[in-house]
Amino acid sequence: MTATRKIEVFSAGCAVCDDTVALINKIACPSCEVEILDMHKPEIAQRARHYGIRGVPAVVVNGKLADCCAGRGPDEGRLRAAGIGTPL
Repeated sequence: MTATRKIEVFSAGCAVCDDTVALINKIACPSCEVEILDMHKPEIAQRARHYGIRGVPAVVVNGKLADCCAGRGPDEGRLRAAGIGTPL
């Protein structure tokens, strides 16, 4: 049995997502099993929530959200700190 590394790329089809897909495909090795997932599909979006994905593109390696993709996305506290919700 050959060991593989499962790589899931969550994409919305934007230019930045396409660049990430190209990068993953460029650096993937023969042990890498790459799957590109369309965030426009509800079942894929649900899967993304399971991993804690808050923005795309995002990469999951062997079931773990890559460090480069963690902690992104809108955060209510930071948005409020930027003034959103506070009248001028």
